[in-house]
Amino acid sequence: MGRFIVIVLDGFGAGCMEDVPQVRPADMGAHTWKHIAQATPGLRLPNLEALGLMNIADFETDTMHKSPAATWSRAALTHFGADTFWGHQEIMGTRPRKPREEPFAIRLEAAKAALEEAGFQVQVHTGPQGGRLLVVNGAVTVADNIECDPGQAVNVTAAIDDIPFEDVLKIGRVVRGQVFVSRVITFGGRGVHLPNLLAAIEENPEAGLIGVNAPASGVYNDDYHCVHMGYGVDPATQVATILPQNGTDVFLVGKVADIVENPQPGHSFSIVPTPEVMEKTLQLIRDNPNAFICTNVQETDLCGHRENVGEYVRILREADAGLTPILEALAPEDILVVMADHGNDPTIGHPHHTREYVPLMVRGGQVRPGPFPVRGTLSDVGATVADYFHAPAPENGKSFLGEILK
Repeated sequence: MGRFIVIVLDGFGAGCMEDVPQVRPADMGAHTWKHIAQATPGLRLPNLEALGLMNIADFETDTMHKSPAATWSRAALTHFGADTFWGHQEIMGTRPRKPREEPFAIRLEAAKAALEEAGFQVQVHTGPQGGRLLVVNGAVTVADNIECDPGQAVNVTAAIDDIPFEDVLKIGRVVRGQVFVSRVITFGGRGVHLPNLLAAIEENPEAGLIGVNAPASGVYNDDYHCVHMGYGVDPATQVATILPQNGTDVFLVGKVADIVENPQPGHSFSIVPTPEVMEKTLQLIRDNPNAFICTNVQETDLCGHRENVGEYVRILREADAGLTPILEALAPEDILVVMADHGNDPTIGHPHHTREYVPLMVRGGQVRPGPFPVRGTLSDVGATVADYFHAPAPENGKSFLGEILK
């Protein structure tokens, strides 16, 4: 055994899935990589080319060609829609479950009772327009997320000068047990107190929503902490939790550090700038001869949201350049997987994620060249990681380790 490294180019899709006409018609024709390449004559990404990017996309340009030495495939999304949080839960081995879309008001009384039973002090706070949210221990609000699509998430927003974040996580877990929406987002920051949170309340009476505007509250400004808790997500069944129990260190870098629970304190690094993300990944490879390292390059996704092909290309060039020393640092027994979590085609005509297959590009001294079968779920990556380290499998996915080794 050695190191298994997964680098996720967030939002870097490889062609729309067959169910798109039925479930996401606005994504018809999406192909993030192909459309970026077609819009950028002369583009060259030598490392991604060598890893098989053109093989996966099944086309060539004057400057980028298929690689006969590459090991490559694609993977389908089994989570609903196209989502960074769910994409990474799926990669870690979670079998996605379909959540509900409903306002927190429906579950407020049940959540209040459960929190009180758990020993917390809970008050109901009524907003200016009559909406109700919970205040816990005088330092935490529990309410709708008003920044995402209605009814998809509940925010547990905390002033962590006034309550330890460990207690905030306990509150989040209790709430997670009482609601059925996609996410409970548990977060907080310093330099703010309950009056700051309540002053940032916003309401949408027509939709039955009330929440705290997180940026306006100030919780992002100082020592921001955040853990996303997904519907039906049990961290105990994910490789990030399974591996440390079997003696393998796990490191999470970039956006994945915010959205996947890591039981090892100090092993998660929330970083956004792509060169820093790649440099941190390289450092972890050099410092840890036996480890699972999962990295998310978030800025590709951000450029997709901005529908900015030029900036997307700039980030791809930075990521490709960052791969050079990483590839050089690999030991013969190491395995590197470069992939995505969904698409985000900046040319499709809307600023949202696109439901696409994702590329799977594999490199390792013991890995054979050529294609391997299309995977039915991103969880096959997590299952392969567990297989590589001779650890118990996560709840979802089938290992492809035997299909890629020489």
